[in-house]
Amino acid sequence: MKLTPVIPQLSIPEPGLANLQAQHYWLECERAYTYQPIYTTEGRLMAIEVLTVVTHPNHPSQRIAPDRYFSEVPVSQRIAVLKEQLHMLMLKQEFFAHNQILASVNVDGPTLMAMQQDQALKNMIEPLGWLRFELVEHTRLPQESSYASICEFGPLWLDDFGTGMANFSSLSEVRYDYIKVARDLFIMLRKTPEGRNLFTMLLQLMNRYCRGVIVEGVETQEEWQDVQESPAFAAQGYFLSRPVPMKTLDDVVIAFS
Repeated sequence: MKLTPVIPQLSIPEPGLANLQAQHYWLECERAYTYQPIYTTEGRLMAIEVLTVVTHPNHPSQRIAPDRYFSEVPVSQRIAVLKEQLHMLMLKQEFFAHNQILASVNVDGPTLMAMQQDQALKNMIEPLGWLRFELVEHTRLPQESSYASICEFGPLWLDDFGTGMANFSSLSEVRYDYIKVARDLFIMLRKTPEGRNLFTMLLQLMNRYCRGVIVEGVETQEEWQDVQESPAFAAQGYFLSRPVPMKTLDDVVIAFS
């Protein structure tokens, strides 16, 4: 799940302005990291998702939507941010290994492709068996690419199924480890009895294409119970935990009742 805060009135350059001032603005942005736990429907912590908090020195108290930030910076900067995240996670290797917890990090398609050319990054990733990359949109493979090449960094997760390119056509092109269902789709289908039945059938079908389905954006007790009674494997959302600072990772709840 991506953190998408509402942006107050900021003097941010309009998207698509290819000028030095706009580029300088985005490269000046500062980053901090939080995480959000992901719990199985039985209530055990299975993973944490790393989330990026973006601000600008001119407005340090106002957050910039991460999607906007990553769409504006070049792939080389996205790789630099990824290395920053991995350095941070490597400090917690013992936690992930001891508790058998996974850590998911968001990447986009162009960044995933570029990662294959960065040997230093490959060397960082190789010993991190608990690390998973979560595609923020489905990646159509170039003709010269293969499933093996795109998955050389380990099992891939697909984020936000039901939005954009993350749809049924994507399930036959890449074998994802886990697939996340977008909150918007979850909420839309649970409004009616017919929709609830469709949600169950949808997850049953999706389970044929992956190890399990994770429902995003669970915000109430009732929603959590619906997920627990569904064919979903896990869930994340404000009801289970809001995003919290990475420094609190050692205090995360391992079992959610």
